[in-house]
Amino acid sequence: MGQPVIYLNEQMKTGQVETIRQSAPDYIVIDATRESPQVIEDDIEIMLGWDKNLGQRLLNSETSHLKWVQSISAGVDTYDLDRFSEKGILLSNASGIHSISITEHVLGVLLAEFRGIRTSINNQANKEWTRETISYKQLSMQKMLIVGTGHIGQQLASFAKGLGIQTYGVNTSGHVTNGFIECYSHTNMSRIVNEMDIVVNILPLTEDTYQMYNERMFLAMKRGTVFVNVGRGPSVNTNDLIHALNTEQLRFAALDVFEEEPLPSDSPLWDMDNVLITPHISGLTPEFKTKLLKIFSQNLTQFLKDGTLAKNEITLHQGY
Repeated sequence: MGQPVIYLNEQMKTGQVETIRQSAPDYIVIDATRESPQVIEDDIEIMLGWDKNLGQRLLNSETSHLKWVQSISAGVDTYDLDRFSEKGILLSNASGIHSISITEHVLGVLLAEFRGIRTSINNQANKEWTRETISYKQLSMQKMLIVGTGHIGQQLASFAKGLGIQTYGVNTSGHVTNGFIECYSHTNMSRIVNEMDIVVNILPLTEDTYQMYNERMFLAMKRGTVFVNVGRGPSVNTNDLIHALNTEQLRFAALDVFEEEPLPSDSPLWDMDNVLITPHISGLTPEFKTKLLKIFSQNLTQFLKDGTLAKNEITLHQGY
């Protein structure tokens, strides 16, 4: 093996790349976004960002020295976690970076619906001054079930509390988490979801969360529930969601992620008055690269010290 390589598949500022070089003087640091690197692939030990084609070659190589991948997203469902586990490759995510952005997005779409702002935008486009078409409710004192009580869920619960929203949580075991009135396990979710006015999905995609929002779950909800999905699209059965909206089992859905992205132009969701579609933007974060580098740098320091990671390590068999 030649000199080990840190392979950057996410474009960083020149100064940020230099910081990485100074932190790891024994490594060759390659910025693959700015140059066509002449690199011996098996020498890549660390990757920031995931090059799908290169990554697959490394996973299939018997002589690869890949030891750690830093994902740029919180979700890691696109990675071959079984293969990572087989080869003993560490994986860390960007959890925590998107907390404020996704929280603001969720509260923004809820306020737009509850205060009639969506309808007013449409009326403005038609130069219509009317109150008759505007329905409104008070967001304060609504019961919100946040499904996923990690960094993002806790941030959302904190901000929602400031608006007077009553926040409840769902996590794997039902363990108590700061900021929530009460938490429930996944297995008990269908029993308590009918008490909630708003359900927000923030879960990662795993075998357990795939298609968990299906006809059975929607029917378990209170009639007229508001549903927000900023987690993963495949957690929702789209046909069952459309049926729940058409029958008004769900009053409104704000959807930022979908089973198929981009959302096909012939999807019925585009034409539904009780749906707000955003193109997977809830996690867009100002100064994202700076925040990502902070996580990567902490992990790099720890990795160079003893081969472990300081934060955000994925438990591969759980998928998060």
